[in-house]
Amino acid sequence: MKKYFLIIFIFLSLQSFSQTYNLSELKGTELHNSIRLNYILIDQPNRIYEYGDGSTYQLEPSMGLFGLNYNFPLNDWLYTGAGFHGAVYGDQGGLFTLGVNLGVNTQLFKNFYFDANIHFGGGGGFRTLVNGGGIIYPNAGLQYKAKGFSFGVQYGYVNFFTGVQKGDNFSFFLEIPSVLRTGSYADAQKTFTVNNKSKEKFWQKPAIKSVQQITFDYFFPIGASRNDGIGNFNETTPLTQTLSILGFEYQRYITDDTFIYAHVDAMYSGLVAGFMDVFIGVGKNFIETKHVNFFAKMGIGAAGGRIFPEGGLTMYPNMGADVKITKKFGLSVHGGYHRSVGGTFEAYTTGFSFKYYGLSGGITDPKNGTLVKEIKTQGMHIHVENQTYFDVAKSGGAKNSNLQLIGLKISYDLNKRYYLAGEASFAYEGESGGYAHGIFGLGIKSNKIFKEKISTFVEFSGGVSGGGGIDSGEGILVRPTLGINYHANDALSFHVAGGQMWSPFGNVNSSNINIGLAYGLSILNAKK
Repeated sequence: MKKYFLIIFIFLSLQSFSQTYNLSELKGTELHNSIRLNYILIDQPNRIYEYGDGSTYQLEPSMGLFGLNYNFPLNDWLYTGAGFHGAVYGDQGGLFTLGVNLGVNTQLFKNFYFDANIHFGGGGGFRTLVNGGGIIYPNAGLQYKAKGFSFGVQYGYVNFFTGVQKGDNFSFFLEIPSVLRTGSYADAQKTFTVNNKSKEKFWQKPAIKSVQQITFDYFFPIGASRNDGIGNFNETTPLTQTLSILGFEYQRYITDDTFIYAHVDAMYSGLVAGFMDVFIGVGKNFIETKHVNFFAKMGIGAAGGRIFPEGGLTMYPNMGADVKITKKFGLSVHGGYHRSVGGTFEAYTTGFSFKYYGLSGGITDPKNGTLVKEIKTQGMHIHVENQTYFDVAKSGGAKNSNLQLIGLKISYDLNKRYYLAGEASFAYEGESGGYAHGIFGLGIKSNKIFKEKISTFVEFSGGVSGGGGIDSGEGILVRPTLGINYHANDALSFHVAGGQMWSPFGNVNSSNINIGLAYGLSILNAKK
């Protein structure tokens, strides 16, 4: 019996040893990406809505869109990425779009560059204006670059090609550099020992602190807050009920105690599904101990849907406290004030968050410069999908329709078998412009077979949805899927998946097919 224990001990020791490598065996890659913030002003159709009671509502003549785009270069002159837009001016608050970008950027003279790109996606606000929700936005212009930061002006044509909302425009943008230090996906789920400070240039910069969190918020409307009158803007009623909100937030620290963040929410209870908001902002930790942290944040962004038509521009200050349960996980409570700038919607808010604290991309602590013990690589995939949903139930007696959605998904490997995934998808065809959903889930994947080219996966996901006249009740949805991957190489794969989506508190019960591609890389997690 002792011999068996000895053999098992030796085997486990060899297994442990085989999974530990020296840092010199890890090749890092520095990706020089960019965050582009843009503002687009377009003319609105000259349209008057007439209701059965004889009342009317006329659209504002102009609409302003705020854009948040994340782009990365494919070579010296070609780039791609993804973009999110939301209405902040006019009366289209609640109009949001999600899509992908493909662009060219080439030097003309010294610091002046020619920049042109095309954006394709889905989204919308007033469904009568966008119909299916498909948007294509080609634009071109001049960019000035200085020390990484840049700004520019472009001429373009916003075209909701499935509807009547479209127009040419001039837009302005500001671009901020975003350096991402990663490893290849082939090195995922490995541990690399840090014995001393590497002399390689890649490891000279400190690790970057970040926070990812899932938030549960509750809005308590006050003042003149009103609903949308269930489509008749002359029959609005005051909002007095509590609105329940599910969201996601990413924070990246730029100093020891100051961070920038991006935040997105969707409502799942309190109104018919359709309310969303998106914010960017800055925050600061005022008191930080080993286990407790007090913070304050200020965000600005876009919000709307199922409330009285407003511009969409919204501010959101809040403050709260974190309790660190472990080095990586924490629980946060917070409260704030959600206010439409120039509109009527306002609410006090409170909520809680589940936080994950990350330290990645370097071998020294950014706060005190101490050397970490090891780098653990975590596999990650960025997915772009076309999603088809069949015979989707619509409200108000409207005929069911087949929907086409564009989806962006990020998955994080927990180990070589299990992963977590988060997804945002927006409709672009199917007479349901404005429909979107955001879901989170757990996935299980198989080993690769057939010369390491094929693998299968199962995902169990749930989240919130709304808009577009889809009969999802207050928005909660569930979607299991089963799929197959084709691996072109270690980084690039293509997949096909099928599943079922249903809303427990609505009438949606639809089969779906997803077709997409994914790019894999490794996050370089620093362990103290």
